[in-house]
Amino acid sequence: MSIPVTLAVSGHPDCPASEIEQRARLLRCPLFDAQPDAQFVLHQSPGRLELYNPREPNTKAIFADFVEGKTRHRRLYGGGKGQDMSKALGLQKFPNATVIDATAGLGSDAFVMATLGCHVTLLERNPVVQLLLSDALARADASGDTDVQAISARMRLVQSASVDYLEALEPEDYPQLIYLDPMFPERDKQAQVKKEMRFFHEVVGEDPDSGELLAIALQRATERIVVKRPLRAPTLNERKPDFDIRGKAIRYDVYLGCRHFAAQRPITS
Repeated sequence: MSIPVTLAVSGHPDCPASEIEQRARLLRCPLFDAQPDAQFVLHQSPGRLELYNPREPNTKAIFADFVEGKTRHRRLYGGGKGQDMSKALGLQKFPNATVIDATAGLGSDAFVMATLGCHVTLLERNPVVQLLLSDALARADASGDTDVQAISARMRLVQSASVDYLEALEPEDYPQLIYLDPMFPERDKQAQVKKEMRFFHEVVGEDPDSGELLAIALQRATERIVVKRPLRAPTLNERKPDFDIRGKAIRYDVYLGCRHFAAQRPITS
């Protein structure tokens, strides 16, 4: 995925200039000092790497975090294997499962899966989001919290287009579970999306290949494919799941994996 031309990078005063310049070369974008009218800025603060919109100073910055805040609360009080995600993944049947999170985003769901004992490969094709995730994993490793460190050790980040990665897998490397949470354009123009998530979506873009991703996932997961959807959203690619798990606002559509079918499974809806 190409980087928006309105992206720039910056760092706090004590951040080594070489580090910021290297990041600019990696992302093929300018320094914020050289392009002060940039729409988005990837900024190295003293505590973390974050993405913000300089045109909206009251909008919160976006960052990935596996130590504090909502992630910590969900780790400690999220309900363990009794929560809907765990039921959809079937973690009572598949403890310590191998999972590919093919739409990693900021990694919050992947961290929950790792908290529940899964070994998770996070696939992220957007290089900006990949840097945010990499920074969050590094901070988790350096946190001094042994529980968080053990969880992050079960997470592996790969920068790759998910379809390409899944297509290249050899049968002996097929995961038990594949998890999908594709991003779609807002259908409801009145939907109240937080400003920070709206600009994050602008940077990341849409998932036009989500239907193709489901098709290949059906051929690669041995046990289950789980698709996270808003409760009233249509099924992905209009394909009926084998069953679903429904919460108050979220629905998990569950498709049985390739091990459950002796013949090649049709991949059309």
